[in-house]
Amino acid sequence: MRQIYLQKEFYHLAKKPVIQPSEDAKNRERILRTWEALRTKGMSGKEVSELLGVSRASLYRWKRRIKEEGWNGLEQRSRKPKHLRKRKWTAEEVEAVRSYRVLYPCWGKEKIKVLLELEGINLSVSSVGRIIQELKKRKAIPEVRYKTRWKGTRKQKRPYAIRKPKGYLVENPGDIVQVDTLDIHPFPAIHFKHFTARDVVSRWDVLAVYPRARSRQAKAFLNQLIKRTPFPIRAIQVDGGSEYKAEFEDACRDLGIILFVLPPRSPKLNGRVERAHRTHLDEFYALREPESDLESLNKDLRSWEWVYNNVRPHRSLDNLSPRQYIERHTRS
Repeated sequence: MRQIYLQKEFYHLAKKPVIQPSEDAKNRERILRTWEALRTKGMSGKEVSELLGVSRASLYRWKRRIKEEGWNGLEQRSRKPKHLRKRKWTAEEVEAVRSYRVLYPCWGKEKIKVLLELEGINLSVSSVGRIIQELKKRKAIPEVRYKTRWKGTRKQKRPYAIRKPKGYLVENPGDIVQVDTLDIHPFPAIHFKHFTARDVVSRWDVLAVYPRARSRQAKAFLNQLIKRTPFPIRAIQVDGGSEYKAEFEDACRDLGIILFVLPPRSPKLNGRVERAHRTHLDEFYALREPESDLESLNKDLRSWEWVYNNVRPHRSLDNLSPRQYIERHTRS
């Protein structure tokens, strides 16, 4: 019987697993076949390159690689630079950076560079940063563990006040009246709470001063607001101050007035009444002598309130006073 023996290289190759090309390699091979087919039909290399979205240099490089290396030539290769920057810092410089970083673990490369210069060590900011990264990889410097900041307990849900919905329309006077407080300091040891209510449509203002800002005073101001506005109030918008809770919130619910409360740290949403504070500071408080008589102050404030609502032209109302604007609005 005749026996045929194969070369030993065949058995070595048979033991190795068959390398399957990746999807990237298969996709590049399909692009190459499409490129060659379009070139044979007369299209220029530039046109085919723009059509396939691949540069001509890449297409020629893939063609050369698959011819020389087979499927391996089409595999994705590392983009790591062949020539890397060599480290030029000394062991003494590394130790200096490490010692400062251990001493001040929250300080970055800019601050450490300044401290090194005071010792006569001249390193660039980038070099200090690379040294810190290398020390981190070697775990030669401690990892900074920041403590969790204390967070207050979640505030309880308001029993009546809500956030203003996006679809809430403001078209007529009284649809939203913004209310806010302002600190008044006539003398160093004396301070009052100035309440301002402004209608966002007509700019009608109601003003009053109280010795303090609590829910009882806010409720009293609400009653004055209802009496001194020539239109029904549909909704009131306030910030999250404690004076607008308890008795004030209960009063709004009993009167059927919608109460909108602003999100935390968002005074810009109450911009109308915030601007009103500046007007009253500039045109009333800045022109009168300070005094501690609360009754006289409220009396003068009522006089200024009448002038503001009935006489003072308002640029946003086409130079009409709030009273004139309301009269035109009701006639139309």
